[in-house]
Amino acid sequence: MTQKDFSIGIFDSGVGGTSIWKEINQLLPKENTLYLSDSKHAPYGIKSKDEIISLAIKNTEYLLNRNCKIIVVACNTATTNAIAYLRAHYSVPFIGIEPAIKPAALQTKTNKIGILATKGTLNSALFEKTSQELGREIQIKEQIGSGLVALIENGKLDSEEMTRLLQSYLLPMVSDNIDCLVLGCTHYPYLIPQIQKILGKKIHIIDSGQAVAKQTKKVLSEADLLKTTQTKNKSSHQFFINSNKRTLTALLADYEKEKSLIIVETDF
Repeated sequence: MTQKDFSIGIFDSGVGGTSIWKEINQLLPKENTLYLSDSKHAPYGIKSKDEIISLAIKNTEYLLNRNCKIIVVACNTATTNAIAYLRAHYSVPFIGIEPAIKPAALQTKTNKIGILATKGTLNSALFEKTSQELGREIQIKEQIGSGLVALIENGKLDSEEMTRLLQSYLLPMVSDNIDCLVLGCTHYPYLIPQIQKILGKKIHIIDSGQAVAKQTKKVLSEADLLKTTQTKNKSSHQFFINSNKRTLTALLADYEKEKSLIIVETDF
């Protein structure tokens, strides 16, 4: 096995980063992947920067010990708080994810953008820096999505509680005349059908999944690490989770039928 055959490592504070995994797998179907779901410590968004960095280090070490050739930090909070540290202390390439407010700024006609994200992302220095780079005419309506990650992690995507929370977070943004909503957490793409019902068809929903997949391909290509050949067996896709795997399995159900997925509950 050469380094090209090593896995793309992906970690998140829970199951939400599988939305990123799906984009990467679609763009790079020959690649082996290893996904780490740190659901036991979810959500990261309410933790201190030091705690987030500590968890990011633990996750990185876990993936590196399993021969990952690149690591995708599929968590907005971990990216905005810890990726600078990770890049300074490890030689492996890191791909981060942050709210796509720059693309939203290019699309908006009302100059009003909504962002739904965790407290840890919205309060980070990286998010503040990115926001300040936008023109003064762009207004950003920030909303912390308290409780959303916990509901998703517990398999309550379509619950009445989820609907009530989303309405309370999003309807004020609609009243403020936003025309773009940025999803600042990798868990949130799983809520798009419900969010779209609340927002209506005129407000665009923007997430970073495709951009992250394209950047992963670009970095692998530049480092000559793309897996260009397909072995006789299907690509390997391993998922490790340190809590009950029920929700993770449900989110991957459509893929499990056609791909060789291994989903394991383990302690880390």
